[in-house]
Amino acid sequence: MRLNDFLPPDTAATRGARELVAQFHSPALAHHVQRSWLWAEAFALIEGRSGIDHELLYTAALLHDIGLAPEYDNHVLGYEEAGGFVGEALAAGAGWPAERRRRVNEVIVRHNWPSVDPALDVEGYLLEIATGLDISGRRDEEIPLAFRQEVLTAFPRLDLADEFGTCVQAQSERKPHSHARRLVDGGLIGKLAANPLERL
Repeated sequence: MRLNDFLPPDTAATRGARELVAQFHSPALAHHVQRSWLWAEAFALIEGRSGIDHELLYTAALLHDIGLAPEYDNHVLGYEEAGGFVGEALAAGAGWPAERRRRVNEVIVRHNWPSVDPALDVEGYLLEIATGLDISGRRDEEIPLAFRQEVLTAFPRLDLADEFGTCVQAQSERKPHSHARRLVDGGLIGKLAANPLERL
């Protein structure tokens, strides 16, 4: 398993997602969403998952935290819900049909669920476990060490632990009904600091 084994789809939606990430995310968050896509694709390969909509997965992975950007922060909705609507709008501009637009919204929202049944939503499942790895270090040893090191060299973590923790803490205080509050109450700050990826 090597980095070059995973090439992003080249479509209007994926190019648009990359542009939004470049414009609205810090380097640490930009690297986080790129790594999340790579972990998702790696888990799909390791688990032998088939029928993956790779364009949908890539677009959702890149935009899954766009709701943390001040420009897209919603004063009521959780950041994953706000991000889902950003993804849906981008997909509309890219010409996706209504059902597929709803799918990118669902995948982004579900990445913050405690768990996703792959029988319900395989792309949502892959993004949920991928972000679980990148944020909390869950299931890290299932990804080959050499690949983890290659990904982290290409997309270093920088100050992700501090920045992401601060952003989600602020969301949880302003939106106590949201998944951000559940993440913080569940020990997010400590999990970020203890993530074994921080020490590779």
